[in-house]
This record gives sequence, C-alpha cells and structure tokens, in this order.
Amino acid sequence: MIKINGRFSLTFLYTVVAFAMAIPALHAQSVKHQHYDIAAYVWPAYQPEARFKDIGVFKDGKGEWEAIYNAKPKFPGHNQPHVPLWGYTNEADPKVMEKKIDAAVSHGVNVFIYDWYWYDGKPFLENGISKGFLGARNSNKMKFYLMWANHDHNSYLDYTATDKSKIYWRGGVDRATFDTMIAHVIKDFFSKPNYYKINGEPVFSIYELSTFIKGLGGIKEAKEALDYFTQKTKEAGFPGLHLQGVLWGAIPAGLSATPGDTTQTQNNTVLDLGIKSLTNYQWCHYVPMDRYDRWGDKAIEGWFKFSKDFTVPFFPHVSISWDPNPRYPGKKVQGMVTNANPVDFKRFLIEAKKYLDGHPNQPRLITINAWNEWAEGSYLEPDKQHGYAYLDAVKEVFGKK
Repeated sequence: MIKINGRFSLTFLYTVVAFAMAIPALHAQSVKHQHYDIAAYVWPAYQPEARFKDIGVFKDGKGEWEAIYNAKPKFPGHNQPHVPLWGYTNEADPKVMEKKIDAAVSHGVNVFIYDWYWYDGKPFLENGISKGFLGARNSNKMKFYLMWANHDHNSYLDYTATDKSKIYWRGGVDRATFDTMIAHVIKDFFSKPNYYKINGEPVFSIYELSTFIKGLGGIKEAKEALDYFTQKTKEAGFPGLHLQGVLWGAIPAGLSATPGDTTQTQNNTVLDLGIKSLTNYQWCHYVPMDRYDRWGDKAIEGWFKFSKDFTVPFFPHVSISWDPNPRYPGKKVQGMVTNANPVDFKRFLIEAKKYLDGHPNQPRLITINAWNEWAEGSYLEPDKQHGYAYLDAVKEVFGKK
C-alpha cells in the first residue's frame, strides 16, 4: 500500500490494480486494430496483348479468357469451367479496373502485386498495369508493386498445344538488358505515389532467383547488378530498395554463395544479394498437391521453417487453390488440389494473421495467390459458384482498409 499524508490510499491501490488488469485487454485491442497489408498477385493475361500474336495464342482477342471459357471437366465433380461473375473483362481497360479496385479495397485487399515481364528487350502484358490499373480514376485507393516474373515463357500458355516444352522467350537477362529494364521500372513505376514501399523503399520482387543469377553469370555478377539497382533507386530520391525474393522451398542447389547448399549457405546467398524479405507465390511450389485443408496445414508449417532458416523477414502466403487443367485440355488430369473452399481459406488467413502478430518486428504483409489466376483455379475475384465468398473471408478477418 501507499501512504499519502500518513494514510493508506486504497483508491490509489485499486487504480493500480485496475490498470494492471487492463493491460492484456489493451494489448489485444491494439493487435485487433493493427494495420495489415493484404497483397494479391495479379496475372495480367486477361487482355488483348499485341504480343500474343507473335506467339500465335489466344486468337479470340480476349487473352487467356479463351482457355477459361473453353475448359471442360475431366471427371465427375471436376469444377470446370470457372465462370467469372463479372464476365470476361479486359483488364487493360481503366473502367474495368475501377470496379475491381473498389471490390478489392472494400473487402480488405489493399495491394496488388503485378506479375511483370520483360522479354526480348521490352515489356510483356504491361498494359494491365500502365493502362488498366494506373489509368483507373480510383487507383490511388490501393498500392501496387511488381514481381518480376523472370521465368522462361513456354507453350504452357497455348492451351491448344500438345507439346508444352516449346520456349517462346527466355527469362534470364544479361547485364545490359537488366540495366535498361530497371531504368524503366524506376522511372515509370517507382515514381508513382501509390507504389508500395517498406520503410520508404520501393518493393521489387524477383520470382526466380536461380534464373536471375544464371542469366547474369553467377552470384558475384548478380550482386553487382542488384547493388547498381539500389544505387539508381537512391539516386531517384528513395532511401533504398527493398528487394523481395520468392521462395520455392530452398535456394536451388549449386547457386549458393558458398559450397554445400546448406540452410546456412542459402541464407548467406539471400544476404549477399541484398534480399530484404521473402515470401511465396504459390503453395504448390513447396507442398505436394492434396486435399485443400491438409495442403494448407502443411504449407503453414513451412512458414515457421522459412522464418527459422532465413534471417530476413518472411511474409506469410496463402493460396486459394491449384488446378491448371484449363491449360491442358487433353484427357489426362493434371495434378491439382481438391476440395478448395472459402471456409478453410478463412482459417488459413487467421493463421497468417497470428503469424504476423507473433512477429511484431516485421511489417504486417500477407501475400495471396491470387486476385485472378483463373487458369490455375486460384482467384479472389467472384465467380458463379462461390460469389464473393473468398473476398468476404478476407473482409471478415482483416476488415475494410
């Protein structure tokens, strides 16, 4: 007890006890109202891209929608075709994107991560961002950043092709190409006020670290290129560059900075390259296909392994499903996830939120596959089967931003 003017103050004691008892509730309230960035990947192939003609695909002029509305079920109960509630829209049209931005933001999705391509010295599918998203009158409602999808582009994109091994464009680039590419990125994207930043640094994600390293000629050359990227970003007025790596389970064998490819050397590779965070693009990259509930539980176990193996922050990722069969219309069933549903998806979002709350020293960013991966069966956009149920799940966990 405390003596005030020679007397014990029970009022003071009760005040102290009440405040102490309130601390857990205050902490819970602060966590509940904490801001989370919910970032959905965007696959910008649902547009009349001129370069589709160069490779002879999607002759209907609607981009990969052609594979979606031509898809057929391969077995009883197979959920094909997926039918978009909003129709087969052109995502390079600003008016189309205005509706999609409003739907995303009103349900808690406040960042789009655009799959972004650079082949043969020029961009591919870029009108989805530059004309559609950035041309929308309400684009300032949400942030965006780029994931450089630097994989080889092969004939998987041609749903009519029986041979999927044909390479249209190589994803690896040399140093001169890289320098030209990043000059465009800094000038035309980083400069936008709604480009997503962490600690003031524009975030730029790299899909295949292995392809990037091989294209440049090795770890040393890759590091020099990324150091130059950071330097040019600073010269443009930013405090630095936040490089994000997409993790497929491990840094590929033979590409670590030191021999052995152990967990430690993989972490050293990430650090040597200046990668500041890691996330995933799709759970199928590190978890074999399964029933959705089991698939997700195994994927979530991976979050804690990644956060233990690497010293840079890992941002949890949630996938909605995986079914690439629209790209393979033959009789053979491609590997797929079964029983995907909004209820389990919501459960996995709750786990992602718990993960971030348990890692309070890193930004609260969650990535989702995807906003519109219709050809892979993984999308937040409403369809005629589930309506808005997947978007509603995001809203129920994270609320309107």
